[in-house]
Amino acid sequence: MSALAATDLSVSYGAIKAVNRVSFRVAEGELVSLIGANGAGKTTLLKSIMGALACESGSVSLDGVELGRMPIEERVRRGMYLVPEKRSLFGSMSVQDNLQVGTYANRRHVDFRAELARIYKLFPVLEERKGQQAGTLSGGQQQMVAIGRALIARPRVLLLDEPSMGLAPIVVKQIIEVILELKKREGLTVVLVEQNARLALGVADRAYLIELGRVVKEGRGAQLAADPRLKEIYLGASHAC
Repeated sequence: MSALAATDLSVSYGAIKAVNRVSFRVAEGELVSLIGANGAGKTTLLKSIMGALACESGSVSLDGVELGRMPIEERVRRGMYLVPEKRSLFGSMSVQDNLQVGTYANRRHVDFRAELARIYKLFPVLEERKGQQAGTLSGGQQQMVAIGRALIARPRVLLLDEPSMGLAPIVVKQIIEVILELKKREGLTVVLVEQNARLALGVADRAYLIELGRVVKEGRGAQLAADPRLKEIYLGASHAC
């Protein structure tokens, strides 16, 4: 049984079909990357899986249970969390207060101090900035807060939308290393939408290429990275998808 599965999912904006009968699956403890050009439908797909956008047709299931029209908060309670492209932090609140938001979605009664210690160990700079307003942080630090807030919710399936966008390579490396560590140590299941196709394929167990709202190719990350056509279009000098 897949931890997460989408079946024949379609989403439209008026007359425009942004996602067209997309199906994909993610096994427990697997990291699956979704790559494709800007406007291919990747972000729309994540939002529809999270329940932030209504699906025109198709279904999403978590642990074999079809989610139907289940609201976002219930999907979070069941173990799924989306870190959006724009992070959606509370800019006037402190780093620590932003992290505490994640406790409201936590599926278990937890010791917030213990959870904070866990996040600060993963991202030490956040402890140094814990009293600082989140809106004054660098882009990389804001991304760490957004991911830390998600991790405090203790998701089993983490959806990451463009986590490297606008960040320095050294910060991207640090964030990806944390995700891979949690995948290995805690069995975290990850769906990664990433503008850097080389990075996305390099860390993926499996990947799906999306073009014009459709899945046009799928396979192991290394397999897609070696595909001559993908190399030419998505793995060129810009490294952007």
